[in-house]
Amino acid sequence: MSLTTEQLAQYKQEGFVALSEFFTADEVAVMQAELERVCQQGLAYNVATDGDGKTPSTSQSNLQICPLSPKSEVFRALPFAAKIRSTVGQLLGDAFMLQLDQIFLKPGGIGAGTGWHQDNHYFASANPEQGLGMWVALNDATVANGTMHIIPGSHTTRREHTRDMGSNHHVTCHVDEEAEEVRPIELPAGGVLFFNYGIAHCTKANQTDKARAGLALHFVQEAHKDAVRAGLADRPVLSGPNYVAGRDVYDRTMEGEWEALVGTRLV
Repeated sequence: MSLTTEQLAQYKQEGFVALSEFFTADEVAVMQAELERVCQQGLAYNVATDGDGKTPSTSQSNLQICPLSPKSEVFRALPFAAKIRSTVGQLLGDAFMLQLDQIFLKPGGIGAGTGWHQDNHYFASANPEQGLGMWVALNDATVANGTMHIIPGSHTTRREHTRDMGSNHHVTCHVDEEAEEVRPIELPAGGVLFFNYGIAHCTKANQTDKARAGLALHFVQEAHKDAVRAGLADRPVLSGPNYVAGRDVYDRTMEGEWEALVGTRLV
């Protein structure tokens, strides 16, 4: 895939770009089926609490699967997809690696959001431009079901974070939703939001009767891998002179595996 000049300029200036038609319907079907499989295996856990940061909530549910790739060969292959590597390379630079992968699932009616935060508070890159988040709508993502919300341009300022007492491990930062520009990103299933590690973002509660899930892949420039907080010894290089198609981590060639897997599952 090739981003337009306007899309690249938007990412640089506002810190994000949304692409509504990134994955095909067939690819979405494969991801949805795999999400159902890992959930049936009990691999999703509720991170929502009763407001004390530790007591599991019985009325709200924010289900997380993290890290994702060790639990699923489907999602393990996904970052090697040619169009992901191409698009991330255009936004982040030619040499980058996977930092983290995870899914959040918000059940219908009781699905809790994830509070405002900047990813770089977790990852601690010297410059948030060194990292990029890729958020994939696994279902149609709307305001009603709590889609991703962002503050355009917020990647230029570091915000103070505190413990989010509505979660068992998350942090949160202050956003004045009345005074700041809050932009909901509505996407069809398969649409993607790319954003700078410094963009303040959140998701809202799911007020519909159907579940909504979002997949998040996080990438960091390989040159800065030793400076970030999360250990990257078991994360694959995805582009650049040290790229070996996954053999550095998985002892086999992963390039082309996503495309082949999608084709096989649709036969």
